Amino acid sequence: MLELRRLALLHHFAALGSIAAVAAATGYSASAVSQQLAVLEREAGVALLERSARSAALTEAGQRLAAHAATVLDAVEAAEADLAQAANDTTGRIVVSTIPTVAVAVAPRLVAIRGPQVVLRQYVDEEALERLRTREVDIAVVDSWRPTPPEPGLLRTELMEDPLVIAGPVDHPTWLVAPADQPSRRTAEQIMAELGVEPDSRWEFMGLATIASLVAAGVGAAVLPRLALLHVDVPTTPTGRSRRIDAVIRTGSQGRPAVTAVMDALTSIA
Repeated sequence: MLELRRLALLHHFAALGSIAAVAAATGYSASAVSQQLAVLEREAGVALLERSARSAALTEAGQRLAAHAATVLDAVEAAEADLAQAANDTTGRIVVSTIPTVAVAVAPRLVAIRGPQVVLRQYVDEEALERLRTREVDIAVVDSWRPTPPEPGLLRTELMEDPLVIAGPVDHPTWLVAPADQPSRRTAEQIMAELGVEPDSRWEFMGLATIASLVAAGVGAAVLPRLALLHVDVPTTPTGRSRRIDAVIRTGSQGRPAVTAVMDALTSIA
């Protein structure tokens, strides 16, 4: 019989790609992770990993078993959720990840929840979803700057539309933008092009809150979501565009009372 905890480690490895990453995510040592995966190989009777001096990769059999492991873990989570629902058990630890600009809006509501023990973490973009897939996070609050296709195993609930505005003078010669690999960058440049804005320079900064503070200091203008401007006083111009704020859960946890209680609190932020 294959042991569930070792299947979970294989699932983590398939998602994260290295033993060191699995160790960091689970709190085990790298040697312990390696040993447990070796035990799983003996249980399965086939090689699951191809090991070299510095790395490891899944064999074809390892990929097949990792896919089954994901299905098994989803089924176990769904069973636990069903039993908790039958008992109306709202207790338990629920880890919520949120993007920085939404944290101020959601934190007061999460603190007020009675029943589940809510733990709040800050992760953004793909990292938040990766931690959700590997069960380090139970609910991921993420933003979408363009339509997002459904992903098997995950369920998205829209929390709100966050309007995008031009913060600062539209005719400012300097515009502040996120780095090119950030999802907000392309949207900002599209809006600037639609408005016929051709800034003399574009300064790159990581973090929408940082950009908002620089706009407030008169350094430049920027396309920003309204939530990023809660604590700064700057002139704004509507763009008619918005980003979508979603709460994402694993489908297996749907119906678990503790998750439902937190989701109910999150949906009240709109």
